[in-house]
Amino acid sequence: MSVTYFQSPSRIVSGPGAVAQAGPEAARFGTRALVVTGRGSSRKSGALGAVTKSLEDAGVTPVVFDQVPSDPDVLTVENGAIVARKEECDVIVALGGGSPMDAAKGISVVLGNNAPVGDFEFKQPKKQGPPIIAIPTTAGTGSEITRISIITDTERKVKMVLQGPPLIPSVAILDPELTYSMPPDFTAATGMDALTHAVEAYLSSLATPLTDIHALAAIRLIAEALIPATLNGNNAKAREKMLLGQMEAGYAFGNASTCLVHSMSRPLGAHFGIPHGKANAMLLATVMEFNRPAAPERFARLAEALGENVKGLSIREAGLAAVDALGAIFAETGLTARLSDWGVTEKDLDRLAEDAHASGSTALNCRIPTVEQVRALYEAIL
Repeated sequence: MSVTYFQSPSRIVSGPGAVAQAGPEAARFGTRALVVTGRGSSRKSGALGAVTKSLEDAGVTPVVFDQVPSDPDVLTVENGAIVARKEECDVIVALGGGSPMDAAKGISVVLGNNAPVGDFEFKQPKKQGPPIIAIPTTAGTGSEITRISIITDTERKVKMVLQGPPLIPSVAILDPELTYSMPPDFTAATGMDALTHAVEAYLSSLATPLTDIHALAAIRLIAEALIPATLNGNNAKAREKMLLGQMEAGYAFGNASTCLVHSMSRPLGAHFGIPHGKANAMLLATVMEFNRPAAPERFARLAEALGENVKGLSIREAGLAAVDALGAIFAETGLTARLSDWGVTEKDLDRLAEDAHASGSTALNCRIPTVEQVRALYEAIL
């Protein structure tokens, strides 16, 4: 076996009420915190108030940058960096879903390397920027523990993938109580995103025994909790399992990467504005049906992790059960199942397929598709 590397935050604080530790954790790094968050949800839910109070109680001045859209772009990162420089912020607190996390990582990289964020699309940043304390309010992206950030270049209609150790947050704070306010549709979409992360990490050509442990743990937790959390947002046990499950998925894909589902979902977001989790959700079972023949043993173990009874089944039958289980979970979420509902038409498929095939994630898939096969996968859910 070749030498592999596994990277994660140096500190994780978790449990109900953990958000109160934001201030003490930030105080270990500085005295002025740029709080990077969305345009209203964290304020409305009370999460922003809880964070700023904790910062102030610990003697840290909060500087709120609440201009992060659902898909953070280059301008978002540039504006955040301008505010951080002007206010002399020495620590960054990312609060929200994947978008504030990605924006915070981009801002930190820009500040640490004194260069535009686009410079790091194809090369890793060399220097560490201000430390990041990541506090998720959704259970989906796992971004609070990964070395990856997705920033949209709106001019080119491309989602840039930034990656490298300087993007890993210094601290992740996991408080399941912050996820209670997520509506069912958003719970389902972010949960399917996390499930996709775990499944793809398990099937990636970069998977290792260590990432497998985290991927399978994530799949078990999410398969148990996703539908209960969607149906009842105040289900404390389900919410906690989802938050831990998406973190486990973050450990897995943050080190083993994602594959074809993500290659195909990114153009859907860039060209049609389809939210990342919903794009992944639509694609997951269909792409896994395509992948199954290339990794039959892994799909059999995947079925077990999904809670399927595989006793007496052949490896092939168990693998088919895994694909069916993924499709059933998606169906139970009630999320939109067709690309046409988002304005995608037959004439768009060639461009989407070419963009997806060219993505680096495609080369890590357990079954390498042709452009024509990628197009056929899109067409199957049109």
